[in-house]
Amino acid sequence: MTAQALATAADLIDAPLIYKGKVRELYDLGEHFLIVVTDRISAFDYVLDPPVPHKGEVLNRLSAYWFGETKHLIDNHVVHIDVDQLGDIVRDREALRNRIMVTRKAERIDMECVVRGYITGGGWRQYEQTGEVNGIALPQGLRKNGAFPQPIFTPAAKNDVGHDEDISFEQMQQQVGEELAIQLRDKSIELYEFARKQCLQHDIILADCKFEFGLIDGKLILIDEIFTPDSSRFWAKSNYALDIEIDSMDKEPVRTYLAGTDWDKNSQPDPLPADVVQATADRYLAIYEKLTGSKLS
Repeated sequence: MTAQALATAADLIDAPLIYKGKVRELYDLGEHFLIVVTDRISAFDYVLDPPVPHKGEVLNRLSAYWFGETKHLIDNHVVHIDVDQLGDIVRDREALRNRIMVTRKAERIDMECVVRGYITGGGWRQYEQTGEVNGIALPQGLRKNGAFPQPIFTPAAKNDVGHDEDISFEQMQQQVGEELAIQLRDKSIELYEFARKQCLQHDIILADCKFEFGLIDGKLILIDEIFTPDSSRFWAKSNYALDIEIDSMDKEPVRTYLAGTDWDKNSQPDPLPADVVQATADRYLAIYEKLTGSKLS
């Protein structure tokens, strides 16, 4: 597949742009929001050049897929994902096809709700230093990438600038209230367990993931994105092993490339080579096809 990568939709939409994240752009349609998922890619808190073809389509369509699969567990913010329903708001429908989501307006809860089924990544680094993850004391002698007997909930307070801040569940309760914190924890774990079983049917391990939630008229709903390579850590079951760095099914080619350069991580890096961009695009397309059983069209 070949396609023109989309770096921004700002010149394609006649509606106010109210937020521009590293990947997503949020436009105000009045009653609803319009989310456009671009092909921008970030690493180490920098948005990189060039964008990765198809990445935004994969993220948007995977989220739409999982919102549909999980709506029996919790309501979500999706109104529709059909660019043709937007009419004259959009100047080039084909450029935005498969990468838009019209959503209800929710009051965002400023928490990243992270569920870990395996001790890896940032959780492993915390454990090595303290024997804990987000204030949860863990047994001695755990091995990197080992599965927890039960998934653990490790929230982070959201920061729109810079890194989110890992906090304990008790701190979360203080910030959002005990009842809502319990609801967020229990619903996050339920969603993770559901998706982990589905992923295993496709020989994929869902190591960890994060969710965002909002409130509409006091009702908890799921927002943003779910179970995408940008919000979840997927491992091919055939690659699973203890005590190693497992190659995750996401933008790993970008991270590997940057780690092998002399980039100081304190300045904008040089543009990515074409082969790294293509390898990353292939990763996103592959995880979409594996999880949904269909090709991006």
